[in-house]
Parts: sequence; structure tokens; C-alpha cells
Amino acid sequence: MSTTQERATYPLKIQAIRSKGQNLRFYVYLPMPLAAALGIDGGEDVEWELLDRKELRLVRHNPSPQKQTRPFARTRGK
Repeated sequence: MSTTQERATYPLKIQAIRSKGQNLRFYVYLPMPLAAALGIDGGEDVEWELLDRKELRLVRHNPSPQKQTRPFARTRGK
């Protein structure tokens, strides 16, 4: 039995945006498959926790209730 746990990874690049007359801002996007798996909605409040120079933790303050999923409907005639 293996003691290592497989993790899903989502590589991305941090975007740097400088608007005219504004300070430089950095953006990190959340890939849709990850957002869907976690049930994250747009506009949700989150916070970064700095664990060390190589690791951040994203904390959700008020996650929405987990949505119920319906079982797949059978097609007629089968």
C-alpha cells in the first residue's frame, strides 16, 4: 500500500496588470474544474493565509451550501 496521496494540480501563471494611473496589481485565477469541484461561486469572499514563502492557503469565509446532485436520468427505450 502506498503512503503517498495523489493530488490534483492546476498549474497557472500569475498575471501582472498595470492600468493607467494605477499601481501594479497581481491576479490569480481559479481554474473552472477546481472551482466546480469546490462549489465556489463568483463574488465569494476568500482570504489568503501565508504558510511560508512557498505555500499559501485559500480560506473561504462563508462557503455556499453544497449543492445536491441529481443522478443521471436514464434515456427512454433502454
